[in-house]
Amino acid sequence: FGYSFRTQDCGPIVTHSLDAGDAAPDFTLPATRGKTASLDTYARKVLILFFYPKDDTEVCTREAVAFSDMQSRFARKGAALLGVSRDSLADHKAFTAKYKLKVNLGSDGDGEVCNAFGVWQQKQLYGRKFMGIVRSTFVIGPDGVIRRVWRNVRVPGHVEAVFEFLASAR
Repeated sequence: FGYSFRTQDCGPIVTHSLDAGDAAPDFTLPATRGKTASLDTYARKVLILFFYPKDDTEVCTREAVAFSDMQSRFARKGAALLGVSRDSLADHKAFTAKYKLKVNLGSDGDGEVCNAFGVWQQKQLYGRKFMGIVRSTFVIGPDGVIRRVWRNVRVPGHVEAVFEFLASAR
């Protein structure tokens, strides 16, 4: 089930729910490490795809740094990390340099990938409603099938929970 919104910057928004067992939507994004990042880029690997609202904000920075700090542990388990927000590639590159991030960041400027994964939703803060990214993480297997989804992520302990899931799933 779903509902639609129309925003000036992103066209029609269809909120749907992807769950474990669903095929991950195909995507291609400009990225900080290499020209693009796509589902095909990560074929034969587990992809940890995390969506976050905004570069260089307090909580998003903590999440990106936490994933970056554990990047080598994820790699040893055969997993790659890709963070996605609607920030520009230039903003991503500055964010990466400022915090020495090791994770690849994809720029979803038009919001198509956020929409495809159902993370672009109406949010509310201090009574004001607006559209934004709901912090979410997807574990996608080498076959392109979603293995696990976390929505409305709270950052403390999240990266460790994702790693524990990955370690126990093998």
